[in-house]
Amino acid sequence: MTANPVSAGSPLRDRVARSLDERREPGVAELCDALERLLDGAETSRDTIRVDRLQKGVYRLHVGGASGRTLVIKRHTPAMAHTDRLVAERWLPALGLGDGCPRLLAAAAQHEGRWVWHVYEDLRSEALAARWEHPRVEAAIDLIARLHTRGVGHPLLPEVRWHGRDHSARSSLASLRDGIAVLEALATVRTPVRFAVARCRLLERLYWLLDAAPGQVRLMEEAGGPETLLHGDLGPKNIFVASDGDRPCARLIDWDHVGVGPASYDVSTLLYQSPLDDRPWMLSRYRKALERAGHRLPGDRELNALFHAAETARGVSSIIWPAMALLNDGAEWGRGGLVDIDEWFERLRPPLRDSVGGAA
Repeated sequence: MTANPVSAGSPLRDRVARSLDERREPGVAELCDALERLLDGAETSRDTIRVDRLQKGVYRLHVGGASGRTLVIKRHTPAMAHTDRLVAERWLPALGLGDGCPRLLAAAAQHEGRWVWHVYEDLRSEALAARWEHPRVEAAIDLIARLHTRGVGHPLLPEVRWHGRDHSARSSLASLRDGIAVLEALATVRTPVRFAVARCRLLERLYWLLDAAPGQVRLMEEAGGPETLLHGDLGPKNIFVASDGDRPCARLIDWDHVGVGPASYDVSTLLYQSPLDDRPWMLSRYRKALERAGHRLPGDRELNALFHAAETARGVSSIIWPAMALLNDGAEWGRGGLVDIDEWFERLRPPLRDSVGGAA
């Protein structure tokens, strides 16, 4: 990744360029152009502009000091930028949920076309992961239920599947075969004993899952319910809740895994990343919200099996990238990543107590 030095100009341009060039971010000049157009000559000085890194490729821009404005800027690949734009400007509005994600305010493509910057409104609220309170969790569940019920059978689903991800049983079968192929290929790579044991154990697990796949597919088809629009990465860190008068109001960020599949895929992510004691009442609230909209869920026993299958599928898909990085590029992080995934599988259990295998 090559940084593009930006010539001196406005205080905004100088500060943003300096901050992002230090991290060797691409497309800084184009991003600064977009920010200056968006802010339209707002009065700023260097002392009132700050750029904070939130995570890789994601920053919060402060303009105008404590009483000023904040924006979130995020670097995407072109394909992901297009998908995220569709989420914000087409798919969620079509479901009547245009306010369910941050507004996309501006975009800027790097001149070589390899990266695209998006500028989003800052939600100015806390993630559910940072403040876990029942009213906030309830608001999140209600939004998720609206997303899932309104997405069922929607004519935009083929478009979502084309641009986004397939979270169905068909996709999990492909991931199983891909995972087996790359783990088999790693047999020729000289590795420490601990990694060799983890690779063999993962490979054995994937072959077992492949043998069991026909039963899992039947379970998904018979109990999984209709496919709908999914967030795809519905952990508490991606759910922001603000106070709207006396009521909490939830919104979802980071739609990079948006796709189509059964609602249990999203719900399982949230449950697995929630406190064990809260999972039953969370599922009960979700069930009641779906029933009010005319949809029914299977019993907890079947749901527990579906949730476990979805989490297993995510674990399988996570094998592929570290394995490919190690096989093709000799990346040492891939070795440690596969050992961690093997240990994660050893701990994996269904998410609900007293149902199909006990507690998580």
